[in-house]
Amino acid sequence: MRSAATPWHPPFASIARRHAGKVNLPEAIDAFCVHLTSVRRLAPATVRAYRSDLQNLCAVIGPLPLAEIDLEALREWMWVCAQHGDARSTLARRAAATRALFSWAFDNEAITANPALRLVSPKRPASLPKVAAADALTDVLDRMSARAAEGDPLDLRDHAMIEVLYGSALRVSELCGLDIDDLDRTHRTARVWGKGAKERIVPYGGAAARALEAYLVRGRPTLVDRATTAPSGALFLGARGSRVGPRAVYDVVARELAPVLGDAAGPHALRHSGATHLLDGGADLRAVQEMLGHASLGTTQIYTHVSSERLAGAYRLAHPRA
Repeated sequence: MRSAATPWHPPFASIARRHAGKVNLPEAIDAFCVHLTSVRRLAPATVRAYRSDLQNLCAVIGPLPLAEIDLEALREWMWVCAQHGDARSTLARRAAATRALFSWAFDNEAITANPALRLVSPKRPASLPKVAAADALTDVLDRMSARAAEGDPLDLRDHAMIEVLYGSALRVSELCGLDIDDLDRTHRTARVWGKGAKERIVPYGGAAARALEAYLVRGRPTLVDRATTAPSGALFLGARGSRVGPRAVYDVVARELAPVLGDAAGPHALRHSGATHLLDGGADLRAVQEMLGHASLGTTQIYTHVSSERLAGAYRLAHPRA
């Protein structure tokens, strides 16, 4: 039985009516990406990833009518991608994007059968981001704090950004989206908007609070003065006074954490480190799930591994034969 249909985007509805069964793949991709943005409210980077994978499908099999695409054509596309050297994780992502497109098209009656139902994606390799040792991160943050104490506005900003990323285990998009009004400086919490525009409240610690206060008092006003447009309500600003972007944050994290994480240094590894250190310190798995903004506890279990030291300690304390 079909689920309740989600309406086509209005400009596309007339095309679907006039050309029932003949909606072509490029038109469907455009309408689907509008749906992802306006209905599912996915992040722009996520929508771009969907579009890129689906455009790759279109480039291989051609701009066919959606109703003429069968499972064999989809499997042929996956084979071509594999021959070009796509990683298993990339193949799995491409297959998931294709299943989502055809499921949506079927629900909206653009096709009468869903050829992607049996499109199997390869099993993803069990890999996790590298985790920085807590002591090593403390050394990095202490050095950043010492530099920030000299008063350079970008050093003050960079120190505050990394303290918040690590202390609250945020995604880089969530950090960049923070406004000053999202902070509750009394209770040391921040309101963030995660995937699917889901709002949640996350705590931050004393170190992050001190770095934020220093940045807000001595760093951000200088960056606001450099702005060429009206001052933004963004918490973290770039060198020219506009909201800082993910690329700039990535560059800061990569530069500061390269001695600790090497090529793996990036905001995602810092988020993973923060979550892992919470578990190592005894935090409840469900509390970490809520803090990370995961809809499924299973995602948190995969994303935040329990260290062997903590596991061994729990065994020694709990098992009667330890």
